[in-house]
This record gives sequence, C-alpha cells and structure tokens, in this order.
Amino acid sequence: MNKKTSLSQNSSSIMLRSFTALIIVIMLISSLATVVAVGHQLLELSQTNTTHIITSLKKTVIDGDDDWENWRNNSTMDTSTSYVHVTNMRRDAKVKNYYSPDTDDLLESKIRKIPFIDHLYYSNRDGFVYYASGHARGIKYQLWTKLGSQLEILEHVIIVTVIILVITLLISPLYIRSIANRLTEALERLTDQVHKISSQVNEHGIKNEIQLSVPTKPTEVTNLTTSFNSLLQQLYDQTEKEKLFVSNAAHELRTPIATIRSHAQLIKRRGDAHPEIVPHSIDYIDDESHQMQALVENLLALSRADRLTYDQQPFDLSAALQTLAQKMTPVLQQSLITQIPAGITVTAHAPSIEKIITNFLSNAGKYSPVTSTITLTLQRTDQGTQVAVTDQGPGISAEDQAHIFERFYRGSDTRGTIPGTGLGMAIAKQLADANQCTITIENQHPTGTKFILTFH
Repeated sequence: MNKKTSLSQNSSSIMLRSFTALIIVIMLISSLATVVAVGHQLLELSQTNTTHIITSLKKTVIDGDDDWENWRNNSTMDTSTSYVHVTNMRRDAKVKNYYSPDTDDLLESKIRKIPFIDHLYYSNRDGFVYYASGHARGIKYQLWTKLGSQLEILEHVIIVTVIILVITLLISPLYIRSIANRLTEALERLTDQVHKISSQVNEHGIKNEIQLSVPTKPTEVTNLTTSFNSLLQQLYDQTEKEKLFVSNAAHELRTPIATIRSHAQLIKRRGDAHPEIVPHSIDYIDDESHQMQALVENLLALSRADRLTYDQQPFDLSAALQTLAQKMTPVLQQSLITQIPAGITVTAHAPSIEKIITNFLSNAGKYSPVTSTITLTLQRTDQGTQVAVTDQGPGISAEDQAHIFERFYRGSDTRGTIPGTGLGMAIAKQLADANQCTITIENQHPTGTKFILTFH
C-alpha cells in the first residue's frame, strides 16, 4: 500500500469523508424540506385569500352591471395580481360575463395544469397562478391569483438556503478535519513511538524497560497506551526471567560439568600411574552426572508445565495419596505418618497432583533431621479440600518464602550444603496453577514447615 493510499485510509480522512457526506445529505434534506414547507405555506395562504374573495362574490350575487360595479368598488382585491371572471347562467341575465381588468387577456393565453398540485396552473402570460371557483344562485365565479410575490419569497428562501448550504460545506470540512486531527493526534504519536520502539527492539532486543508516554485525552487512547505499557512491562519482565533462567541453568550446569571434566582429566593424566584414584574419580563423575540428569529432567518438566494443558477428571484423592505414601516410605529417611480419610475425591489431573505432593515430601526429606517425622494429611475445610505435608526442619524465613517459587532460587543457608536444583517448588507452583489449586506455606512452632495444597 503506497503512502497516498495509506493516508486516504487513516482515521482523519475516513472521518472527514464520512461526516462531510453526512452533512451534505442532512443539509440537502433539510433544505428541500424547508423549500417544500415554505412553498406549501404560501400555497395555503393563496388558498385562504382566494377563498375569501370567492366567498365575498357569492354573498354579493352579481346579477347586473350595478352589482358588478358595486362589488368592485367595495372589494379590496388587488386587480394587478388577481383576475375574476363572473358567468351569469340565469335565463333572464342581460349580461352573461363580467371580467376584471386583464382577465380576458389571461383567458386567451395558454393555461396548463401543474400535475400533483391542486389548483396550481401555469400561464404563458403571467406565470404560475392559483385557481379557485365557486357557484351560487345560478352564477359561477372564477378567480386566478398570480403567485409572483409568493415565488419571490420562495426564491429568497432558496437563495438563503443555498448560501447556508455552501457556507456549511466550506466550513464543515475544516472543522471536521480539526476535530479529527485532535482525536487522532494522540494515536499518531502513539504509533510513532511504537515504530521507534519496534526498530530499537529489532536492532538491539529488549535491553531496558520501555514505556510509552501516556496522553491525558482522549480516554480511549489513554487506556490503549496504558494497556500497551502493561504489555511492554510484561514482555520486559518475561525477557528478564528468561535471561535469568538461562543464566541460572548455565550456572547450575557449569559446576557438574567442571567436576566431570576435572576428574576425567585427572584419570587421563594420572590413571595409569595411580590406579587407586580411578574409582574415586568415577564416583565423583557418577554423582555429578546424576545431578545433571536431575537438573535436565526438572528443566524438561518445567518446560512441559509451561506449555501443556491438563485433562482434569474426578479421581479418588485418598487412594492416590495412600499409594504415594507407600512409594515414598522406602525413599524417605524420616518416618512418614499419614492422616488420610477414605473416600475424598477431587477433579484435577492426577499425575500432576502426585508430582506436587512428591516434591513436597522430597523437600521435607531433604531439610528435616533423619530422626524426625513427616506428616501427610488430607482434610476438607471451609477453604476446600487440602493436602498438607508437615516436616520438623528448620523452617523457612519470610524473606525466603517470598522467593521460594522462583526458578533456581535456594536459600543462602542451604545453597551448597543440601543437594538440589532449586526447581522443585517452581514446578509445583506451575502444576498447581494448571489445576486451579493454590499452595500456601506455614511455619510450625517451634520448628518445621507446612506446605498446603488447596483444591477450590
């Protein structure tokens, strides 16, 4: 689309064309309605005047020259604009026809009826005339009234209407364009800012927080800009999270890879001369490879949790927890105590719920003394069905609780001392969100932590 076509399709041009067309139609209709209304009113006025004259003639009973002269002298009729023809049809009438001045000339001219309008005729001699007739006591009265003055009034109305129409058509596009520019100016500035941001992102990526300037009006553009800024902030936050995720993943993988390489090089350099170091180095390599495997599996699990949607079906949560407790009992060094009433069902994705509870139990096993106990409970509360895992470990500080669901986050007092990838709680939170569940953490007194999964 070329620039000219693009400009013709912008909001300002569309508004200008639409409103100009609307004003033209409205003005034409209103002008036509005004002309018709004025014309109709003038015809009614002519009808009223002719009716009065015909009524006056009927009352006079013109049966002779004296009657005719008497009526003419007493009548207020303007003979320059009105023509009267009286026809006496009585048998004893001495004079059959009486004509006001110039009436016979009018009758000799060609008079044509105007279609669709009663009593309106056109004379080659006098132009438009209004015709009326009456009959009384054997005498017929005919009256023609010239409409010259009425047509002059109508002509003035038409001229004034045309002038108003022309002035409106000259002024309205300027006014409409001014209003349209005021309405679209903020949107155009927003578009320019977006283009600049787009070019910056294409060249350098999202490196800094980018925000658009929010106009105060119109409200729609203000709301659009605010929403767009929110989207930009989300994109920036997501980009920062991805950068942090990649950085943390690289950091977590760097240590086991470095350990594996160092022991592999040690075996390569000194394995022949000192065979006793080989088993020790192989054990290190094996441990670190297991750590890498766990990290990769957790990364894959987290990636799947971000993308997948889970088919939620009703299942027996009580039975599922009993089975999980039997699986975890040999794995945990602590004693596992269960408080699981039978027959409690929920609607969720059973494998992902099992993964969440497994993470809870694994964490409890990592951070609790070997001689302590871990409790797995199931109960119905006012908040919903709740599964809780309670340990007797050192607890979690408020500062750490605020970050515990962040990827790769591990408390400063546990990092390097307790094995782990820092992804277990992030995976649990992601799976809980997918099942419309919530996870809450409570510190127990005097020691211990309680993880609660609530089904709403």
